Amino acid sequence: MNRKMSDNFAQAFLRNQIPTTGALPNGGAEVPVEPISAVNRSSATMNAIKAYILNRGLKPGDPLPTEARLCDDLGVSRSSVREALRKLEALDIIRVYQGRGSFVGEMSLVPMVETLVLRYGLTSATGRDSLRNVVSMRRYIDLGAADSLVTAMAGTSNPHLDELVATMIAKAEAGHTYLDEDIAFHNGMNAYVNNELLTQLTGAVWLVHQAFIPELNSQQNSDSLLDTARAHGNMLRAAEAGDTDGYRQAIYDHYQPLVDLLQLDH
Repeated sequence: MNRKMSDNFAQAFLRNQIPTTGALPNGGAEVPVEPISAVNRSSATMNAIKAYILNRGLKPGDPLPTEARLCDDLGVSRSSVREALRKLEALDIIRVYQGRGSFVGEMSLVPMVETLVLRYGLTSATGRDSLRNVVSMRRYIDLGAADSLVTAMAGTSNPHLDELVATMIAKAEAGHTYLDEDIAFHNGMNAYVNNELLTQLTGAVWLVHQAFIPELNSQQNSDSLLDTARAHGNMLRAAEAGDTDGYRQAIYDHYQPLVDLLQLDH
């Protein structure tokens, strides 16, 4: 859902970020603003573009003004605008298409994933300490969404999720991992909560998790893989039955093999 900032908050934000003098959107009074200093020009230009997106309630895919228009509106050089656009594109806040212009990006969490993978990789030679943190975060997210998810799923039937569980169990019995089915299962469950950020966070933390899984694959036996696969089935059945306590227990069972392997605090 696309929500505009409140007028007061938006105007305060713009007052601090946009280096122009003129009427603010939505009928705000004219507010004189100091020009952007050379030192802060890049970050201030980025903030001004973000403020433009926020105040106008733009959605992914909506067009932004031309570079020339941004230069005029923000009172900065084209090089400053281009640098700001490049940085915003790296953050997936905007997308720049040659010959077409700039558009609001998907604003995904992919840049955060890349940063976390690099950060965790640098802080631990083996990745084990990093994976402890990631597993804990995944468990926190699942437990935090438990009440809402079970309420939403109570009384439903989900054959597509049953099929994913069956595939996970079959792969585990054969001694294989089931990464694709795992994330598809969690996304399918989280869809009931109708919270896009929850889905993005789950996917982002899962991608970080995947970056460190190869080190542990050789240490996971078929029994632990099977226990985790079956726990997914228990999560599904508890949610469909409206059993929040059972669902929470299944979450703990889901992560128990990794908890034991990583010697994670329970």
